[in-house]
Amino acid sequence: MDYVLPDVVSDRLEVVRRRDPGEFAYLIRPGGYVPPHMDLLVDAIVALSMGKNVLLKGPTGAGKTKFAETLSNLFQQPMFSVNCSVDLDAESLLGFKTLSYEEGKQVIDFVPGPVTNAMKEGSFLYIDEVNMAKPETLPLINGVLDYRRTITNPFTNEIVTAKDGFGVIAAINEGYIGTVPLNEALKNRFIVIEVPYIEGEQLKRLITTTTNLTDERLVDLFVRLSGDLITAVYQGKLPEEAASIRALLDACDLSTLITPKRAILRAITDKLEEEREREFVNNIAETLF
Repeated sequence: MDYVLPDVVSDRLEVVRRRDPGEFAYLIRPGGYVPPHMDLLVDAIVALSMGKNVLLKGPTGAGKTKFAETLSNLFQQPMFSVNCSVDLDAESLLGFKTLSYEEGKQVIDFVPGPVTNAMKEGSFLYIDEVNMAKPETLPLINGVLDYRRTITNPFTNEIVTAKDGFGVIAAINEGYIGTVPLNEALKNRFIVIEVPYIEGEQLKRLITTTTNLTDERLVDLFVRLSGDLITAVYQGKLPEEAASIRALLDACDLSTLITPKRAILRAITDKLEEEREREFVNNIAETLF
């Protein structure tokens, strides 16, 4: 079967194929996600264009939400979001009934949720931290995630079929407290894309375009700090959140008004639970700054 990419996506995909992050950057809004390997973006674009669901898998702060927002922007598609938690239920996904007044009379209205809104409008649905939801909750939308692209709304008995353009992007952080393994039936409904940390020149570009830090020397030092933290995470010396790119960008912003070491303390170090971990980060910051 031949799949025809929308013109707007095809044009962007051609730029991505040239493997030129600098040229591609102007196509996405400021602060958008430019991946460390362009194949990640190519594969996500192709999968969504073919009607596949995409699961972004990677450490916290690696840019999964930015990745999803960038894909939404590239396809020129609005994106409805679901933030998963143990409290997620059918109403959070599909909508809920409420009382309202019409011509002075009390009536029952149905307020659609993010899943039904995205399906009816033919836009993107983003499911964040999908493995935080209770195992019995997400199977409610199995029919939405497979070839049927259909669900029977239990609150209205309406059969909702997704319009053309509907797509699902989900994100997962594995191994965190409160998360549960995805069951095979759910996982098999996704194309999985591993999202690594952004490093080197791309991280430098991200800092200069999304934070207030303009001192090139400090930018270079923060890039080195990030590299050291990522290495420590891979070696098992620090938890993943210590190398969060989101936290690093916060530290860069703070360092424009307070000293870099204090900025690192507030944005990164003080989030860590163990004294050993905090001391490790402090030693790296002391060495660099």
